Amino acid sequence: MEDISQVEGKQMKQENFLPDDYRPAEDEPFMNDRQVEYFRRKLLTWRSELLAGSRDTIEGLQDGTRNIPDVADRASEETDRALELRTRDRQRKLVSKIDSALRRIDEGEFGYCSVTGEPISLKRLDARPIATMSLEAQERHERREKVHRDD
Repeated sequence: MEDISQVEGKQMKQENFLPDDYRPAEDEPFMNDRQVEYFRRKLLTWRSELLAGSRDTIEGLQDGTRNIPDVADRASEETDRALELRTRDRQRKLVSKIDSALRRIDEGEFGYCSVTGEPISLKRLDARPIATMSLEAQERHERREKVHRDD
């Protein structure tokens, strides 16, 4: 399994062929080199932003450990900290999904539905590059989940 520095290294080698204003288009071959590089960069940027936010949270939590005499103020601060930790936990899970998407890029599976094998729409991938299912397959999955949850 590759670590992220190897993935970033591959990204750096391929930088020259992707214009800054490039956007994937439906009229080009699906998951051509440009589209793959576009999504790789999008995922790496997203990942970097999430990790930077996590570092800020850790620093903030370390700085925030102070003695607050007022009970209401202390309760408010504890609530804020708990919310921040829940948010960071969601972001940690998101980083894991981003890493999975980067692996799918390396394996040539990115952009294809894990259920049907059909291409996932570029519009969906641009909005949610960690998507593993086409919109139709995702909707079927959610309907089945809802039925089982109602039991």
